[in-house]
Amino acid sequence: QVHLVESGGGLVQPGGSLRLSCAASRIIVSLYDMGWYRQAPGKQRELVASISSGAVKNYADSVAGRFTISRDNAKNTVLLQMNSLRPEDTAVYYCNAKYHGLDYWGKGTLVTVSS
Repeated sequence: QVHLVESGGGLVQPGGSLRLSCAASRIIVSLYDMGWYRQAPGKQRELVASISSGAVKNYADSVAGRFTISRDNAKNTVLLQMNSLRPEDTAVYYCNAKYHGLDYWGKGTLVTVSS
């Protein structure tokens, strides 16, 4: 059974940084299109950042220049470095893996940006 386990969420002040990690089991992240999504209260889930199997990265306009997605193939992990956090970044962040019609999700990690 595929597992995606997110970690690294928490409470941070505006302007601060967090690094989220997505540890995968039973898949090889370098072969998958990996993404980070988020869902704020009362809002739809949205794509934050993605990295394809070919290492092409894409970012939502709202996070471009502040967030960085990367992949650690040795640890089979996908990371999301989040800098200059804003209150509107508050959400549950989910890891996603896609491959030829297969679609896997983690359970999410909560990020709260508040003073």
